[in-house]
Amino acid sequence: MLIGDVARRSGVSARMLRHYESLGLVRPKGRTDAGYREYSSEDIRRIFHIESLRSLGLSLSEVRRVLDGPGFSPSELVDDLIRRTRERIASQTELLTRLRRIDAAGPADWADVLRIIALLQALGSESATRRQRGALSSGERDPVPVEALAEAVLNETDPNVAGALRWALARSGEDGLAPLAEALGAPEAEVRERAVQAIAEIAGDGATALLRDALTDSAVAVRRRAALALGSRGVAEAIPTLIGMVAEGASDVDAADALGALAGDPALAERIATGLVDRLARGGPDPTARRRLTEALADIPGPTTSRALAELSHDEDRAVALTATYLLTLRSAR
Repeated sequence: MLIGDVARRSGVSARMLRHYESLGLVRPKGRTDAGYREYSSEDIRRIFHIESLRSLGLSLSEVRRVLDGPGFSPSELVDDLIRRTRERIASQTELLTRLRRIDAAGPADWADVLRIIALLQALGSESATRRQRGALSSGERDPVPVEALAEAVLNETDPNVAGALRWALARSGEDGLAPLAEALGAPEAEVRERAVQAIAEIAGDGATALLRDALTDSAVAVRRRAALALGSRGVAEAIPTLIGMVAEGASDVDAADALGALAGDPALAERIATGLVDRLARGGPDPTARRRLTEALADIPGPTTSRALAELSHDEDRAVALTATYLLTLRSAR
């Protein structure tokens, strides 16, 4: 069979067949009367073997080792091919992710593309300083790879860098909510807590709705983060969690401040006062918890608070009584 016929039937170009011959992979010994190469059935079988091995990712030199080494064991080479293929897939996946993020940022020109690449490189740096600078340098008018910023926020453990990343992500507005909403379903409580922290810095009803969902999270730390953020947004559903935080001494000052902000609504003020008084009534023997709850009444207006402070001014715990008396004095002076 002549080289043209072999090329048509095998799908291997005549040029590649000549290349195989130059490398010694295929050596057609037959010649026609006119001196043209003539491939035997054995030559054609070897060509198909070469193509089969190349389809596995073997180089031509590796193909030669396999075909010309009858005692060659395939296991080591196949294992190496698996390793190299995994590395190549990982590399290509990383490239695809980078390209998708550049595309999602909507660059207007190549200068935008270069800025986005620089930011992505900074976010992936092992240097906390470089990561922080990258976050802070993301310009307000420059296209920002929101998905990359969100991923960085969710993985960042350095508090200073995390703060800069949340700031940068918040500037994208509600565009940054989608990856954060997905992170609220992550199995790791730490990731869900970081997501809530980032959501808390984004304005809008969409962020508030996600924070409401986080109030029912299985992790207490996540619920508390959500409650603090919701308190500052005037959301009444946060009140029970905030009162619990005061009683348990978990960011109690921040929780008391959030309750004070919510108490600007007279209807909520009575609800908060009633909740604090009820918690005092069942607070148990822990004196520090009772003092914190009493102090939390300071910024809660209304008659329920006034009655509670009057009773607490005669409390058996001297610190509680003195605190209540002082708060009553302040209220009467207003």
